[in-house]
Amino acid sequence: QVQLVESGGGLVQTGGSLRLSCAASGRIFGRYPMGWFRQPPGKEREFVAALIWGSGFTHYADSAEGRFTISRDNAKNTVYLQMNSLKPEDTSVYYCAYAAGTNRWPANQPHLYNYWGQGTQVTISS
Repeated sequence: QVQLVESGGGLVQTGGSLRLSCAASGRIFGRYPMGWFRQPPGKEREFVAALIWGSGFTHYADSAEGRFTISRDNAKNTVYLQMNSLKPEDTSVYYCAYAAGTNRWPANQPHLYNYWGQGTQVTISS
C-alpha cells in the first residue's frame, strides 16, 4: 500500500511562486513514475508533470514547461513541484500520484496512476 500526502498549497498573486510537496510512504519502487496533476473548477483532471523516481527522468505538460519544476528527495521520500510565474489559470486543486506497475513513458494520463493524494488547493489572484 502507498500513501501520498500533499502540502504547500495556498493563495498567491499573479507572478508569484509556490512549492508543493508530496510525502510518500509505503512500497515505492524507483522505476515507476510519480506525477502531479491538477483539476480546475468544473474541468477534468489534467497532467502537469511527472518523473521517474529512480532515474530522475522528467516530463512536463506544455502549460508547465519552463515555469514548473518537478524534483525529488530520495532520502525524504518526497516529490516536489516548484511553480514559478504563476497565472490565474493555474488555480486548481493539485494532486500527486504514483503509477505503480506502469512501463508507459511519458506517463501523462490519469488512468495510469493507481495511488493519489488528497489534493492541495492553489489559488492565484489577479
